[in-house]
Amino acid sequence: MITSHNGPQPADFADVRATNLAVVLRFVRENAPCSRADIAASTGLNKATVSSLVADLIDRRLLRETGLTEHRVGRPATMLVLDGSPYAAIGVEVNVDYISAVAVDLKGEVLVNWRRSFPGTTSTAAQAVVAVAAIARRVISRMTKEARQVLGLTVAVPGLVDLNGSVRVAPNLGWRDADLCGDLTKALRDPGFPVLVDNEANLAALAEHRFGRHGNATDLVYLTGEVGVGAGIILDGRLRRGGQGYSGEIGHIEIDPAGRPCRCGRRGCLEAVAGVGAILSLTAPDASPAELEPEIDEVAQRAGNGEPEILELLDDVGRHLGRGAAVLANLLDPEVIVLGGYYIPLAPWLVARAEEEMRRRVIAPGGGGCRLEVSTLGYGAAALGAAARVLDSVDSGRLPSHQ
Repeated sequence: MITSHNGPQPADFADVRATNLAVVLRFVRENAPCSRADIAASTGLNKATVSSLVADLIDRRLLRETGLTEHRVGRPATMLVLDGSPYAAIGVEVNVDYISAVAVDLKGEVLVNWRRSFPGTTSTAAQAVVAVAAIARRVISRMTKEARQVLGLTVAVPGLVDLNGSVRVAPNLGWRDADLCGDLTKALRDPGFPVLVDNEANLAALAEHRFGRHGNATDLVYLTGEVGVGAGIILDGRLRRGGQGYSGEIGHIEIDPAGRPCRCGRRGCLEAVAGVGAILSLTAPDASPAELEPEIDEVAQRAGNGEPEILELLDDVGRHLGRGAAVLANLLDPEVIVLGGYYIPLAPWLVARAEEEMRRRVIAPGGGGCRLEVSTLGYGAAALGAAARVLDSVDSGRLPSHQ
């Protein structure tokens, strides 16, 4: 039964079937190759229902049969795997120095992966909408030529994004109260699929959980290593956005009261003492946002050459980063904190110091079992996670119509 304000109402049959279709689809995604009997035994659905649901999913080209297996007790079984070849999910990331776009199929295979420079710090939200719409149209056009149906588009932004897709504040982009979701939908002329906007750290955490090495971790935090520092939080296997969508702003927790001033107006925030800006303010104070990647690569090269002042700088950043990680470990007790973005090339000189500081400050013995790891998804985690959010909506029951 479904409860409404008017009292209990019978669940709509179509809703129940959509839910059950999603249950079967998720099971196959997580356990393929598997049989109809495997699905029935694990989900509690009876065999006749499973057969009907599987036939529907095959008809929609979401699943396909992949032959028989004889390595089982009893008769050989017809095995099932994901198909999804006619579909695509699109993710776009807007950052201070670039816009990136990816498209993936239902299995997570990357179909498109584009990145272009973008002057985020000097562009308005309206100019960003134009740029995002342009790259989105290119991806949509490519998918159309490949006869793929686009299931949705999600945009990742480094800032506070409410549950309606409005960017309330993005300090490093200089935006306030930008209806990015509404404006982009209009720019794409109501494309016929959902357009969503979310925080970049949230989406990068989704990418780690779905495509990274830590998909088996039910409690995970992703730390962005961009000009800003944000946290995407997965607890009990689910992304936690908070009451209004504003969770994870660890970058503006005070780490060092006597530290450097932060863009937010306070001093000693994690972002100010352990973000990429804290490093480049000392190594390349005149660098523009468009030069972040080569400048960070140069810092890594100098560290690899053993330059004492660079090693001392990175040791200090690692110590502050460990303090921030300790806050997360004490508050959330995650299994793993994943470092992403520009922390990735600097990880050899950051992780050991950060983990040492984190363990020293965590109350639970042994750091509560929390460990610091480096993302394997590179700079594309947020865009990949944006596409993953579309796939999550399919897992939740928003299935494409029959092809």
